[in-house]
Amino acid sequence: MTIIITILASLLVFGAVVAVHEFGHFTAAKLSGIQVNEFAIGMGPALWKKIAGGTQYTLRLLPVGGYVAMEGEGSPESNQAERAGEDQPPAGENPIPPEERTGIPFPQAAIWKRAATMAAGPLMNFVLGFVVLAGVIGLGSDPIVSRVLYQIEEGALCGQTGLAAGDEIVAVNGRRCFVANDILYELARTQDARADFTVRRDGQLVELPDVRFDTYTDQEGNARMDIGFTVYALEKTPANVLKESLNYELYYGRIIFTSLADLLRGRESINNLSGPVGIVSAISQAASYGLADLLEMLVLITVNLGIFNLLPIPALDGGRLVFLAAEAVLRRPVSERLQETLTLATFLLLFGLMIFATYNDVIRLFTGGF
Repeated sequence: MTIIITILASLLVFGAVVAVHEFGHFTAAKLSGIQVNEFAIGMGPALWKKIAGGTQYTLRLLPVGGYVAMEGEGSPESNQAERAGEDQPPAGENPIPPEERTGIPFPQAAIWKRAATMAAGPLMNFVLGFVVLAGVIGLGSDPIVSRVLYQIEEGALCGQTGLAAGDEIVAVNGRRCFVANDILYELARTQDARADFTVRRDGQLVELPDVRFDTYTDQEGNARMDIGFTVYALEKTPANVLKESLNYELYYGRIIFTSLADLLRGRESINNLSGPVGIVSAISQAASYGLADLLEMLVLITVNLGIFNLLPIPALDGGRLVFLAAEAVLRRPVSERLQETLTLATFLLLFGLMIFATYNDVIRLFTGGF
C-alpha cells in the first residue's frame, strides 16, 4: 500500500507541476498568435491524441515531463519531443495540416511575445504555488503565525540582550523575514547562538545587534538553541490568508536561492544534492504525514521549478530569455549554431549533474540516509 501511495502521490505532484508549467507556455503562445504544433503531457509513446484548434493534444505513456512544440522553435528539446514516440513525424515536420494551422512560426512573433511565452511557464509554477498555499492555509486547522512577539520567557537570554514582547521581527542578520518560519530558518544558520535583529517597536524600526540565545545539550550530545519566545497568531481573514500565501511563496523561493548560494560558496556539500529518487522519497514521506504536507511539498517543488527555469542557462527558459534580450539589443537573432552549441553543452552538464544527484540518492537509500 505504501508503494501505491508513493506512486500516486508522485504522479500527482510531478503531473501537476509539469502540466501547469507547459500550460503557461501553451496559453501565452496561443494568445501571442504563435502556431503550437503539439501540447503533450508525459513523454514516450502516445496513449491518446486529438487535433483541435490547430494543435495536437497528446497524452503520453511516461508521466515524467511534457512539452509544448511550437512551429519554427527549433530547440533541441522540441526536436526530441517530436521524436518522443515512434508514431511521431520526423523532427521539424508539422503534424498539423496547413489548412488547420492558426498561428505564425515562433521566430516571426515579436520579441516581447516570444519572451512572454518563455516566461509564462515559470510564472504559472508560481501561480500554482500561490493557489495551493491559499488552500492549505485557508482550509487547514493550523493558525496563521505572526512575527510579533507575544511573550519572552522569564530569564531568557534573548530578552536580556534586546528582544521585548510586542516587537515585530522584520529581519534577522539583515535578511527580511516574510513568515515566522523565516526567523527559525535564519536562526538555524547562525553561529554561537547569537544574531542581529531588526524589529518594529512602537511603529519605529529598531536595530538590535548581537541578540544572544540560551543553549542546551540534547540526548545525543548536540548543542541546541532555545529561542525563548512565543509569537501571536493571526485571525484567518481572506486578506490574511492571501498575504500569508504570498509571504510563504517568497519564503520558499528564498530558501531555494539561499541553498543554491550556500552550495556555490561551499557552505553546503554537493553530496547533499538530491535527484529524482530523493524527490520521490521526500514526496513519499510528506504523503505519509497527510494531504497538507503533500501539498506543501508540491509548493516547494513547483516554486523550485519556476526559479530553476528562470536561471540564465541556455538549456532553460531563462537562457532563452537571455538570447531574446540579446536579439533586442543587437537587433538581430543570436546565431542558431551558437544557441544550439551552448544549449547542448549546458544540457549535457545538467544531465550529468542529475546523474550525480541520483547516485547520491541511491547511496543514501541503501545506507538509510533518507
